[in-house]
Amino acid sequence: MQCLQRQPKRSRSEESVFNLRIKKMTRINVKLLGMEGDADLQFLLSGGDLLKVRSPSWKKTRYFKLQDDCRTMWHESKKTFRSNQTFSIDDISAVRPGRQSEGLRKNTSEQVEGRCFSIVFKGRRKNLDLIASSEEEAKQWITSLEKMMSNLRNLNPKQKMEHWIFNCMRKADKNSDDKLSQEELKDFLHLINIEVDDYYTEMLFQKCDKSKSGLLAGEEIKHFYDLLTHREEIDVIYGEYAKTTGFMSADNLVEFLINEQREEATLADANKLIEMYEPDENAKTKKLLSKDGFLIYLQKPEGLILNPEHKKVYQDMSQPLNHYFISSSHNTYLMEDQLKGPSSTEAYVRALLKGCRCVELDCWDGSDGEPVIYHGYTLTSKILFKDVIKAIKEYAFKMSDYPVILSLENHCSVEQQEVMAHHMSSILGSALLTTPLGDTMPTTFPSPEHLKGRFLIKGKRLNKLEASYAPKYPAEDESAVTEEEDSTGECEEGQRAEEKSKKKKLKLAKELSDMVVYCKSVHFHGFEEAKRDLSFYEMSSFKECSAMKLAEESANNYIHHNMDKLSRIYPGGSRTDSSNYNPVPLWNSGCQIVALNFQTACSNMDVNQGRFTINGDAGYVLKPSYLRDRTTEFDPITLTRGQWLQHKTLHVMVISAQQLPKVNRKKSSIVDSLVKVEIYGVPADVAVKETEPFENNGFNPVWNENFQFDVYVPELALVRFVVEDHDAMSDNEFVAQYTLPFSSLQMGYRHVPLLNKNGDVLPSAGLFVHVMVIDAE
Repeated sequence: MQCLQRQPKRSRSEESVFNLRIKKMTRINVKLLGMEGDADLQFLLSGGDLLKVRSPSWKKTRYFKLQDDCRTMWHESKKTFRSNQTFSIDDISAVRPGRQSEGLRKNTSEQVEGRCFSIVFKGRRKNLDLIASSEEEAKQWITSLEKMMSNLRNLNPKQKMEHWIFNCMRKADKNSDDKLSQEELKDFLHLINIEVDDYYTEMLFQKCDKSKSGLLAGEEIKHFYDLLTHREEIDVIYGEYAKTTGFMSADNLVEFLINEQREEATLADANKLIEMYEPDENAKTKKLLSKDGFLIYLQKPEGLILNPEHKKVYQDMSQPLNHYFISSSHNTYLMEDQLKGPSSTEAYVRALLKGCRCVELDCWDGSDGEPVIYHGYTLTSKILFKDVIKAIKEYAFKMSDYPVILSLENHCSVEQQEVMAHHMSSILGSALLTTPLGDTMPTTFPSPEHLKGRFLIKGKRLNKLEASYAPKYPAEDESAVTEEEDSTGECEEGQRAEEKSKKKKLKLAKELSDMVVYCKSVHFHGFEEAKRDLSFYEMSSFKECSAMKLAEESANNYIHHNMDKLSRIYPGGSRTDSSNYNPVPLWNSGCQIVALNFQTACSNMDVNQGRFTINGDAGYVLKPSYLRDRTTEFDPITLTRGQWLQHKTLHVMVISAQQLPKVNRKKSSIVDSLVKVEIYGVPADVAVKETEPFENNGFNPVWNENFQFDVYVPELALVRFVVEDHDAMSDNEFVAQYTLPFSSLQMGYRHVPLLNKNGDVLPSAGLFVHVMVIDAE
């Protein structure tokens, strides 16, 4: 249920019947969720008053409670016909205790710290900042909401389906008589994303209406549910191997895992899967797997397309830092576009919680001697530098233990640079790296493993690092330029006059300079000069067009440059809408810090998320050996022979999809779904193939279409599954997607989880595919 509509006033008897029905619906939902007698759930169902905070002067009491579907929170609104007075538990990203949000820090005092909490939503929806009447009540709200989030996340696929369908049926039951008329059945099909003509609706209805009463009730509704959720493709696969009185034995399961899933499975592996996923206790005791248990397995990590071993940190993390691709953000402080969008500490929190390991701080002089962060010469809002550092300190290592690089764009006076240095030193403390590791002058980068839990500063430095070990080492010109001037030339016409005028040299504070150790920013004047004159820790930033040109025309030189040094790439200035470029050609050339606008949802951000979805979400992915080998002749454009050429043939059968979301929330909107399979990588590997659209069905469309791809450099390739709503008259609309590295594919029959445009998991949606990778002859 997405909104509450104003209902006509009920009589006392009608109100009594309505309340009894609500209680009955709640009991059924509580049972479906397996949470009978749970005190935290009962607390949310009872609800209570909370103080909603928007500004120092806007603090108003609102009543919050969980609705009878046990999934939707309702809160009181004083606005007439307000449409967003409900939100789904599924839409909550986190519940943060205390005054952690920017809004609560600005608008409340420290005295209410223990009574405060924030509900943080996925996507761009603003936080809900709340104050409870006591610290105990705040803890109860936080505990109860987190428990509901966890329980809904951990429902098995059958429970999710039953809970969702039950509540859709209830919504379609307009007169609340626990029965479905033929018209209500058609409304229900609309709600679950299926469009059928009247003839098919009547045929389906007559098939289920055993009582010939013109209404479906009780067992008839159950029969309809069974017809609706039946998956013929699962029946066929299961039937091939269920040779023990209609069940799969452990031996049958081993046979399936070896023959179909291409796994090196043992009897112990099969018994473990049965123990984990078989819902029928009698079958489990006999070491048998039912069809329900088989479907649950296929939708759990072992049955998904991403190798579950790659969800952990599985790569060697002891290589030098520059041997890794590093998840990196550009203009991290922005929530939207870079002309007038808001700046917020929340943007840093969201990037860090997505595994980002390099964030950007665009620093300018602020009032009262406090430096601020914003996009200079624009209308973007300003935030205090010290607040950003506090937020980074708080969230830097919640997702990953590996080092965070603070990329400073320094536009400040010497005085405010000294304040910046003070804030970083006092807030980050010993986690801030201010001297090289070890006792002697380093000759190469330390590893991510050695830098766990540390902050590195990227910025200008007054002298060479060697001066720290040789007091008489000559100092360089005591000045600095801004980071975005470090690339090779300008790429866009019509640069802002203000930007051009700011290219004056800027004095650099020694306190700030000394904090730069392994990431000293320098101009790039060509590969030869860099090799001859620059130390390993001196790195350049490249505007996207300059970097793309180098990647196209001098890829092998770029690869060798990145074996010794770090390179940072950032979007061109013309991207005022905070759009993104394709990061893949830069990765193919060994560039490590390929910075994207995390605040902008697009296919290029999807690919970035796919690249870093592996290796325990560490934010660091080890580059292939041929991007680290000093003798390499690898060139992604020409593809000369070498160890990188491992020609594979990828076979993908797109079988079906389940519970695709509606693109348009209007009742009449039904998805005409099609699936694209895209390959990203070196130019020779780039390809796209798509299914025919399946009309008027987003609930359980079936395609059974086969595709074949040639992949020559599998270690650099990524596979993206995209679901779109087909439109013959205009561009297709995005529905969902999932991207992963080619080398992380699991073979066989696999479910593909689906993500929305913001990169968040759609709880029940998925694709079902068959994947096979073979060596090409």
